[in-house]
Amino acid sequence: MRGDAEGDGRLAIAVGRWSFRRRRPSAVGVYWKLARAGFKRQAQYKLAMFAGLFTNCVFGFVRAAVMVAAVRAAGDFGGYDEGTIGAYVWLSQALLGATQFMGPPIDLVERIKSGDVAIDFLRPVDVQLGYLATDMGRAACTFLPRGVPSIVIGAATFGLSMPTTPVAYLLGLISVLLAVALSFLCLFAVALIGFWVVEIRGIRVLYQIVGTFLAGLFVPVHMFPDWLRTIAMATPFPSILQAPIDTLSGRVAGVEALITVAAQGFWVLVIGLLGRVLLRAGQRRLEVQGG
Repeated sequence: MRGDAEGDGRLAIAVGRWSFRRRRPSAVGVYWKLARAGFKRQAQYKLAMFAGLFTNCVFGFVRAAVMVAAVRAAGDFGGYDEGTIGAYVWLSQALLGATQFMGPPIDLVERIKSGDVAIDFLRPVDVQLGYLATDMGRAACTFLPRGVPSIVIGAATFGLSMPTTPVAYLLGLISVLLAVALSFLCLFAVALIGFWVVEIRGIRVLYQIVGTFLAGLFVPVHMFPDWLRTIAMATPFPSILQAPIDTLSGRVAGVEALITVAAQGFWVLVIGLLGRVLLRAGQRRLEVQGG
């Protein structure tokens, strides 16, 4: 009887361990849940997203009117015609919400300032990848009610020159995903400066001004003077906005489109590595200070 009881006990423990291991979510599953949480969190701000759509459309009409008038007056406007310049304007408006330039995630900034980020280091989730997954979910939610309608409105009012092959749209989707990831990783690196300075608002404003300009928000990067275009292309900013616009609009195609997407991937790796270095250094600084 005692042997049977011991055997049953061992069997129950083994089954319990197997069940626990089976229920434990994989790493991919955890990040997928974080992305869904980011999507659901952003979905709570319905009024803000519709307000963003209205703002997108207002500025889109103003920018498109100015750009189309410039094309008609100049004739050769950096290789753009009315259809391609319209695509540039409305795609840039559509991507603004997803590829945010308004500054690092407020939650992360405040957690670094208060020291609560120490709790993040104790969780069994990579800090950088966890925040990235959440932001990808936020961007997806932003793009659906704000980005897609902007493109539809632009196409209905101005007529946009867009590619006709499915390969172009597939590359465009990959380019947009890389752009969103790169934008977040840049903002994440900016936020980590908070480990060494008390207030980063000035750095955030500087990032926003320089980033939006070099990304090609105000005028296409292709229209920059040669020296300024060289400087811009030496930064990750064109890969955040100009690259996905060029890919989605069909301005770059074939091998050139692959090179553009590869350049985005390169910057994702570089800025991601920079963020990890800053994160590790910030963690050591926090531990030295007693966090």
